[in-house]
Amino acid sequence: MATYSRFEDLEIWQKSRTLCQWVKTVVETTPLKSNYRLKDQIEGSSGSTMDNIAEGFERSGNKEFIYFLFVAKGSAGEVRSQLYRLLDNRYISPEEFEEKRMFLEDLSQQINRFINYLKKSDYKCWHFKEEQAEYGKEEPND
Repeated sequence: MATYSRFEDLEIWQKSRTLCQWVKTVVETTPLKSNYRLKDQIEGSSGSTMDNIAEGFERSGNKEFIYFLFVAKGSAGEVRSQLYRLLDNRYISPEEFEEKRMFLEDLSQQINRFINYLKKSDYKCWHFKEEQAEYGKEEPND
């Protein structure tokens, strides 16, 4: 697997950002903007998915990153549940619902695969691998 030096390079973070952009579009173009509770919940959980991936990446090692990835995966599940509410309130079409449901299931599976990779990794601070080789520095183990 590639080594990343920025969370912005992670596909799971990029997909989470795309999700946030879609939520913003739904808020701006539907009556959801007036359903403050649901609007705040879906904006919060979609943002939490993206933000927890970033926060975990910036932590000191795999154990913390894995924890935050689990939180991000949970937030993605929360958005998937809220999709049903968007559908039931007719803020989105059945076709858009199905497209986003599949998108979110794929995102959750990708996050889970990444968690499993990190659990098996020999590197305690996986994203510093290139820096360690380049500068000859060893990061302390978790």
